Amino acid sequence: MNDELDEIQAIFFEECAEGLATAEEGLSAMAAGDHSSETIAGVFRAVHSIKGGSGAFGHAALLAFSHRFENVLDEVRGGKIPPTAEVTKTMLAAFDILSDHVAAAQGQGALPADEEMLAELDRILETKGTGGAAAEPAAAAPAAAPAADEMGFVPVTVELEEFADPFGFEPVGVSLDDLDSPPPASGDWQIRFRPSRAAMANGAEPMFVIRELEELGGRVTGVDSAALPDLRDLDPEESYLVWTLSLPGSVEESAISDCFDFVAPDSEIEILREAPIEPEPSKTEVPEPTAEAAPAASGAPPAPAPRVAAAPRAEGGEAKTHEAAQTIRVDLSKLDMLLNLVGELVIRGSILSDRLSPRDQERVELPELARLTREIQDNVMSLRAQPIRQAFSRVPRMLRDLSAETGKQVQLETIGEMTEVDKGVIEKIGDPLTHMIRNAVDHGIESPADRIAAGKSPEGTIRLSAEQKGARIFVRVADDGRGIDRERVRAKAVEKGIISADAVLSNEEIDQLICAPGFSTAETISNISGRGVGMDVVRSNVEALGGRVEIQSVPGEGTTFTMALPLTLAILDGMIVRFAEQRFVLPLANVVEAVRPEPGQVQPMTPTSEVIELRGSYLPVKRLSDMFGLAANDPRTPEESLVIIVDSEAGNIGLMVDSIDDRREVVIKSLDENLHPIRGIGGATILGDGSIALILDIDALLAGASHSNAKYSPKGIAA
Repeated sequence: MNDELDEIQAIFFEECAEGLATAEEGLSAMAAGDHSSETIAGVFRAVHSIKGGSGAFGHAALLAFSHRFENVLDEVRGGKIPPTAEVTKTMLAAFDILSDHVAAAQGQGALPADEEMLAELDRILETKGTGGAAAEPAAAAPAAAPAADEMGFVPVTVELEEFADPFGFEPVGVSLDDLDSPPPASGDWQIRFRPSRAAMANGAEPMFVIRELEELGGRVTGVDSAALPDLRDLDPEESYLVWTLSLPGSVEESAISDCFDFVAPDSEIEILREAPIEPEPSKTEVPEPTAEAAPAASGAPPAPAPRVAAAPRAEGGEAKTHEAAQTIRVDLSKLDMLLNLVGELVIRGSILSDRLSPRDQERVELPELARLTREIQDNVMSLRAQPIRQAFSRVPRMLRDLSAETGKQVQLETIGEMTEVDKGVIEKIGDPLTHMIRNAVDHGIESPADRIAAGKSPEGTIRLSAEQKGARIFVRVADDGRGIDRERVRAKAVEKGIISADAVLSNEEIDQLICAPGFSTAETISNISGRGVGMDVVRSNVEALGGRVEIQSVPGEGTTFTMALPLTLAILDGMIVRFAEQRFVLPLANVVEAVRPEPGQVQPMTPTSEVIELRGSYLPVKRLSDMFGLAANDPRTPEESLVIIVDSEAGNIGLMVDSIDDRREVVIKSLDENLHPIRGIGGATILGDGSIALILDIDALLAGASHSNAKYSPKGIAA
């Protein structure tokens, strides 16, 4: 029993994390001026869901706080409290405490001190957000949750006027007089609600829905208990009753639908409206019930007039005006295992392809197997793909807090937030993104006075963008601030012993110094910067993902930090190339074309650089054997080699190789577990014959070679 409770409670905490993310995004949008009903309702539903689950699992402190928070949101949603800047600021602060309560319920921290915030929420409720003093102080929240019994249950103690007993239930308020009352007035809403049979077994509470409808002015007009079994056969975890209710016609349909947002998809819900009654009844026959207006369950009052605007959710032929999304929650480790198995399937396909002749491959339908394997792979990859907005959603709130702390005026622009990327990548770029934003505000954006003096707008701009190019995602944080003071950066690096005083560095290499461990130009340590761990964390985390960090800065105009991240951490299409008697994998997404040079087509420009003439244009050529220090094993002339034109961040460039062996799907194996990140190498793979080939990271490789053939240490600082 306890194992089942723990499993259900784990699902609840996952839903809490999703709800908190939704609430933070909505509150941030409200603080930015978005007061649309959809945004406010989204925040309300998120907090409402957390409250409902907390009551079911006996988290008394979380229940009490989320209920008070929900009351304020409900008034804002209903237009009774205006979402002013002050009210929104208070709700953002309440959100922080709600997050701490969720963490405490998970055992990840102590209960937060919420007395002041509860009093502030009560003041907003009483004054309707006008700022007046509340008549009475709010009651303090419980100091600690009561201990659980031997079955794992915790008694819930809350205000008696809100809940009738310690388990969170209250009387519905139905009497025989109610059932005998006359039919509702014309135009009223008629609701029929049959909860999922397994609703209570899954931790839901149908009575919460009934109470919400009653708060909208509804009343229960019938309860169908025909499905209720004998006492000996009754399962206390199943739901057997069907409720019918009547609500005033003045209630918005959207408000009614909101009450059912979190019920199970197999619940039956009908939202029907009485048609207006003509002053003089005509002899027109009442139409037969249709799929849009299914007859009410037995025991419910008969329909007195034609019905319109039905919105049932039930299966089995009933109409649906709101199709419920069919989803299932899957542990991420199971998706990882599935992805690993698909990778092994790809490797086995490569082995068969190497060992079978083309005729035998056709005979065993190997091409068809490869096609099916690719479809499985694409579908598994899509299961892990998530919009990067999940990582972006925390930035607006963070930016407002930083602006308040520094006194700087900053506006945020976001581009490409619906770009999809592997969930594993999204989870690991949170810290790098946080540090880059903090660095941009603290070191990049100037104070309003300094910006005015420099002829700029007093309000700075940070542009957060994401785009996909080939097999990589590029996430950029760009500011229009002062840019990097390279003389100061160099002086600090010498002072801290990061470089020698006589080191000769390019501008790009100086910019990269800010990512060195322990580096900081801050004069004092503050809550924002000064400890020298920010940009080092950015580069370490990004390189651990097989990515890289690029920095571009123009003094007086601003700085752009770019995280180049792999689109996926699993499988890619690759071209198997050979040079210096070794095989490497070149990502096919970078390849433009392959050229067999004619005599004189490749020409030297300097002792260390060459170009290829291609259709009237000249492109730089790099010998991969030279770049990896294998030139002694490469006696070939350009005419004996192939030049593969690749697309990179630096533009189109030719890479000289000995030959192209094959085109294959390859499974990416990370080198991080056994080696440090190596610039220019994006991982390794196992080929069909069992040998290992390194996967080239074209952008990182060419970026490292562009600084006058400088040698790079694993951390990217010039040696």
